[in-house]
Amino acid sequence: MSFETLNVSIAGGVCRIGFNRPDAGNAINDRMVEEFAQALETCARGTGADGKPVSIVVIEGNGEVFCAGGDFKAVSETGSAGDPEPLYDIWRELAQGPFVTISLVKGRVNAGGVGFVAASDIVIADKSASFGLSELLFGLFPACVLPFLVRRIGHQKAHYMTLMTKPVSAADALGSGLVDVLADDAETALRQHLARLQHLNKQAIARYKAYMNACSGSADRDKASALEANRAFFQIQRSFPGSAVMSRN
Repeated sequence: MSFETLNVSIAGGVCRIGFNRPDAGNAINDRMVEEFAQALETCARGTGADGKPVSIVVIEGNGEVFCAGGDFKAVSETGSAGDPEPLYDIWRELAQGPFVTISLVKGRVNAGGVGFVAASDIVIADKSASFGLSELLFGLFPACVLPFLVRRIGHQKAHYMTLMTKPVSAADALGSGLVDVLADDAETALRQHLARLQHLNKQAIARYKAYMNACSGSADRDKASALEANRAFFQIQRSFPGSAVMSRN
């Protein structure tokens, strides 16, 4: 696949999507949103050249920046930030789509860049990573980022991060839950995760994420859906013996 603002490759059931606007700090513009949506659609529906369905999506930056957020230069030139819905839908697809999404973070993440991280299933960062929400300094606030950030780190921590506007270190992000793994060598950590995650079936991932995204965490409210999902799974097992291996590990 050929893109202007992204580097995209698919192999072994893994799609790597790299932001590729280094001169603009990998800032988000309309073209990047269009291309990212196209890449995710391919991941959801397609396969790589080897015929394997895409079950893992890795998002990464380049150089010293993961993603600096919205392209304010483009906004100042056009006088409009455009429609936020397509970008929000990308983050929702990362959170809910039929694949495991991993943000591999090196360097600075700001504003809308935090949306990509917060929407990911797994976040692996090295010690150079920092995460900031600077919007309130400009009289704005990260309305579209916050639903994903609150889901990941909780209401008060997201509230504090938004109010303070200062970058959060990789270590502090690990402590808050924004980062899952802090590694000296993020690429090595990614390879270790992929070695495990590539054993997962895409249909199982899709079913699990659909269930997990609807899960409220309340034993009472979730009882009906939990029982339904459990019964449906074992119905599949009876219909297709040997379709999955039960393990205590």
